[in-house]
Amino acid sequence: MPQEYIEIHGARENNLKNISVRIPKRKITIFTGVSGSGKSSIVFDTIATESQRLLNENFSMFVRNFLPKYSQPEADSIENLSMSIVVDQKRMGGGSHSTVGTVTDINTILRLMFSRIGQPHIGPSNVFGFNDPKGMCPNCNGLGRKLDVDLEKFMDTSKSLNEGAILFPDYAVEGWYWSQLISTGMFDPDKKLSKYSKKEMDDLLHSGPIKIKTKVGAKDFNMTFEGIITRFTNKYIKGDLKSKSERTQKMVEPYMTMGPCTMCHGMRLSQEVLKCKINGYNIGDLTSMEIPVLIETLKKFKEPVAEPLVKAILERLQNLVDIGLEYLSLSRETDTLSGGESQRVKVVKHLGSSLTDVIYIFDEPSVGLHPRDVHRMNELLQKLRDKGNTVIVVEHDPDVIKVADHIVDVGPHAGPKGGEIVFEGSYANLLKAKTLTGTHMQQSVPIKDSFRTPTGKLPIKNAKVNNLQNVSVNIPTGVLTVVTGVAGSGKSSLINEVFQHQHPDSIVIDQSAVGVNSRSNPATYTGIMDDVRKAFATANKVQPALFSFNSKGACENCQGLGVIYTDLAFLNEAKTPCEVCGGKRFKDEVLAYKLNGKSISDVLSMNVGQALEYFELKEVVKKLQAMSDVGLDYLGLGQPLSTLSGGECQRIKLASELHKQGSIYIMDEPTTGLHMSDIGHLMEVINRLVDTGNTVVVIEHNLHVIKNADWIIDMGPEGGSKGGQVMFEGTPKELLKAKGSLTSAYLKN
Repeated sequence: MPQEYIEIHGARENNLKNISVRIPKRKITIFTGVSGSGKSSIVFDTIATESQRLLNENFSMFVRNFLPKYSQPEADSIENLSMSIVVDQKRMGGGSHSTVGTVTDINTILRLMFSRIGQPHIGPSNVFGFNDPKGMCPNCNGLGRKLDVDLEKFMDTSKSLNEGAILFPDYAVEGWYWSQLISTGMFDPDKKLSKYSKKEMDDLLHSGPIKIKTKVGAKDFNMTFEGIITRFTNKYIKGDLKSKSERTQKMVEPYMTMGPCTMCHGMRLSQEVLKCKINGYNIGDLTSMEIPVLIETLKKFKEPVAEPLVKAILERLQNLVDIGLEYLSLSRETDTLSGGESQRVKVVKHLGSSLTDVIYIFDEPSVGLHPRDVHRMNELLQKLRDKGNTVIVVEHDPDVIKVADHIVDVGPHAGPKGGEIVFEGSYANLLKAKTLTGTHMQQSVPIKDSFRTPTGKLPIKNAKVNNLQNVSVNIPTGVLTVVTGVAGSGKSSLINEVFQHQHPDSIVIDQSAVGVNSRSNPATYTGIMDDVRKAFATANKVQPALFSFNSKGACENCQGLGVIYTDLAFLNEAKTPCEVCGGKRFKDEVLAYKLNGKSISDVLSMNVGQALEYFELKEVVKKLQAMSDVGLDYLGLGQPLSTLSGGECQRIKLASELHKQGSIYIMDEPTTGLHMSDIGHLMEVINRLVDTGNTVVVIEHNLHVIKNADWIIDMGPEGGSKGGQVMFEGTPKELLKAKGSLTSAYLKN
């Protein structure tokens, strides 16, 4: 059968320079090139958008009204497209009701199995769902968690009641509620709470309403006594705390915590559902097991009726293992997964699909994967291709690029200096090509020779969060520490949860969005815009507010948006450039004011590199230089922040935090979205931070970064319950000799 191609002619989306490209169908094609070169413009903004638009046009006008709106990409022609499925790194939402089991549809099959062979039989499969009113735990509404009292903050068991053991202000010594407690005669006020019997402690905390007689002055009074936790729960947890005064809310909140539901113990289901079992296990037991344990348990289910169901579940579970997510359980909430984990869970969902001849589009599937696990991702891509699908990947990792059947290198540089195809062909030919990707594929970074001496240490003691197994480790200060380990080994738990909790003033630079507003852009986010407005105002002797499209200078027709949205009822909402300002967002009178020959609109349409050549203002140049240093030369000053990728969000945060000294910086995979040629620039920025007296802690898999660390903490040995231990602490040179470290083996290559 002759090779078919997806053919694109004259693509001009974003910075693309009228390019034409042929992508072989039913093969793996990898798009690579520096950040901002135009890879995403071809893959996402041209191919994926047009495929989705054409698919939506098959539906009636009425149905289309409920679907996402896609405008036609800027291109002369796009031919031979199939249906496309984009598997991106956007974190999976769904809130507390969405878990790995629900999103992969494994829970659906489990529920069906319990409805068929679970004993005692309690009804149809929907009864076994925690999102169904019939199946959910009535105490926590299927969340598995409930607002509760933080007993450690509520009382000090080393003291007696007379010494002020109850720390909650309502029970201050000699106060009304304290006196009521003592007057019951049920508790010895001089006995330390730690010496209370189980019954005494239960009465103190959870006693129901008891009528008691007490004296107030010379008079006898009948009163109702409740346990201190019972009373607190009734007053502040069952009663809506938000309806109380702000002062009361501030007083109460420190004593509350989100804890497991006391009725279902975190399993989310009603007691009736939890009594229904197969081989002694209820559905909650199965979903809370780690995947390898669950596989072994299910293999022992021998009932003939359940055989096809067990087979379908095992197949999906094996896919989760193959992709490196064996440390998860089906009860893990999807909004706690990282971007890389979310992407891999989505892949599993599609692997079970029987669709063929689909275009699968991946955005950096290697993100969050240890070098050991990259081959697993590659095998999955090949599996999808071998089912007869076209696989298109945007990727920077050399180990993923190796498995491509066809490679398209976009460049030569970023922004206006990119947007061209600089290479098309095989991996072997890419290595000979004189492009930035070709030359960097050949280079190997040496381990650095000298390591900075720490100025002190920040200890973590006996950490037990998530899978951490009583970890004690020191984070050295004044140096660059890199935390490594396979996915799920406990890196994020150690740094993002334990260490960050101990040092809440740390500067955290992660990949969460910096703005979802079409009015915020790099110029406003970094503070450049304030200085630019003042400079324009001074030069033209007018108010600074005139130079803001959110204020007095906004075009009155589009309110400073630059576009007009027209609701066409059943047709797509039309987005057209504003006829009055022509998309420039400002009033004509504002555009007449110039600074060094440019209007405010001209300035906002510059990218960081162009702005650096134009501006002479010291403060502005400093902030622009910081953005340039983190590899954002190509970013437009007026580009909406909502269009930035996770890696770009992280780097713009880094750029705006570079000026601080004596601080602790925490970075989570800062190389995400960076081309090999840009990682050197990032390392210069990080080294400069350390040299000016900061402590930098980086969670990273990239070997370039690991080789440049002063100190390495390697977590492992595996993920989930098989991880959570410190496998190694020391310099990269010492890591080479370390036994039992997975990272060590890859550092030698």
